[in-house]
Amino acid sequence: MAAAARRQEEGTFVNGIFLGIVLVAFGAAAFRQLGEAGAAGSSPMESMGKAMVEAAGGSVTLALGMVGVMALFLGVMKVAEKGGLLLIIARTVRPLMVRLFPGVPGDHPAMGAMILNISANVLGLGNAATPFGIRAMQELDTLNPHKGVASDPMAMFLAINTASVTILPTGVIALRAAAGSQDPAGVVSTTLFATIISTAVAIVAVLSLRRFFPLPAAVGNTGAVSAAAPPETPPGPPPESIDGYPAWVGWFALGGVAAIVPLTIAYGPAIGPWIMPGIMVGMLLFGAVRGVPVYEAFVEGAREGFEIAVRIIPYLVAILVAIAMLRDSGALEAIIGPIGRLTAPFGVPGEALTMGLLRSLSGSGAFAYLASALQDPAIGPDSYTGYLLSTIQGSTETTFYVLAVYFGAVQVRKFRHTLAAGLIADAAGVASAVAICWFLYAGR
Repeated sequence: MAAAARRQEEGTFVNGIFLGIVLVAFGAAAFRQLGEAGAAGSSPMESMGKAMVEAAGGSVTLALGMVGVMALFLGVMKVAEKGGLLLIIARTVRPLMVRLFPGVPGDHPAMGAMILNISANVLGLGNAATPFGIRAMQELDTLNPHKGVASDPMAMFLAINTASVTILPTGVIALRAAAGSQDPAGVVSTTLFATIISTAVAIVAVLSLRRFFPLPAAVGNTGAVSAAAPPETPPGPPPESIDGYPAWVGWFALGGVAAIVPLTIAYGPAIGPWIMPGIMVGMLLFGAVRGVPVYEAFVEGAREGFEIAVRIIPYLVAILVAIAMLRDSGALEAIIGPIGRLTAPFGVPGEALTMGLLRSLSGSGAFAYLASALQDPAIGPDSYTGYLLSTIQGSTETTFYVLAVYFGAVQVRKFRHTLAAGLIADAAGVASAVAICWFLYAGR
């Protein structure tokens, strides 16, 4: 049910984006075609038709190139998941979560579900994160006296969810590897930096804005009681069964994560080659020590990775063809070019503006746009723009989509300050991505 809800809400955004791109591209090409009637050479419509066919073929080639890398990473992560790494992270962050959500009892199921959701996002396990997130919203709604209105804990949870710290952006690494990057995992440090900043900004924004969006004065039911179906039950312990480690463990772990950032910035070229082999060896050893049959677990995860890579092909074909039409028609340059020329001196090329906008609206659209950019010979995965777009994809979330899915699950229609906080966090994520990529990769 949770997966179906995600697809339905995502489709609402993508339908409009897809149709709009195609119509704008066709209109721009038709205008040029009529204006260049009788001119020598290939016509704009003919050129756009060729670009569509090339983009369709290239999208399939790209997806097939991702199959092996996706299978590798999901296989490794399945070993870690079966070894209980998700639960270890959940127990580590529990004392910190209790401080962030003083209105939620520490033993309430909502707390456990939120912890597991954020822990899954940290590891890049989006399929596991969503059911936990919907479960958390349903449990938070039981504590909400104003039905239909976002409570303070709901706003805080969704703001953190849209900007959560990401240690391993597996999808972006796989895409970069498929595009021929010499350092596919080079975005680990930039993504970690950007997500730490955006998460901190999200928390501050929620705490600062909530005074301007007060709850209704009267306590009571202001909307229909949620009738959402229960989400899919993800693997792992039930949320209410999680016991946290001592608080000092959580603060120590948080300090360790923060310390990784300057280390990777200072010693990035030396550390980079170790990241992918280190992940492989570390996760397999972790699973072996925890008694996991590592080969069987790896194969199970690799099978899931293979299926995901194959399922992505139709989406890539649709979006990449639409983007090729927009680019070849001249509409993309007309829309983004003037703004990009103004922002480029500040390290923000036009492609980054497009990526930042798409990332807030549609996960699949942004992923496909990143794939198109990394395949573009003028950009490539290892240029400054390639690193920047990869970091934006890995460090920001589809804010409108997340709010629609999670609030829709409990029929919350008044978001209060949640949307504003999420967009502020998105902007902070893009700005921090620009800062760190400019510092590390400017001139590429």
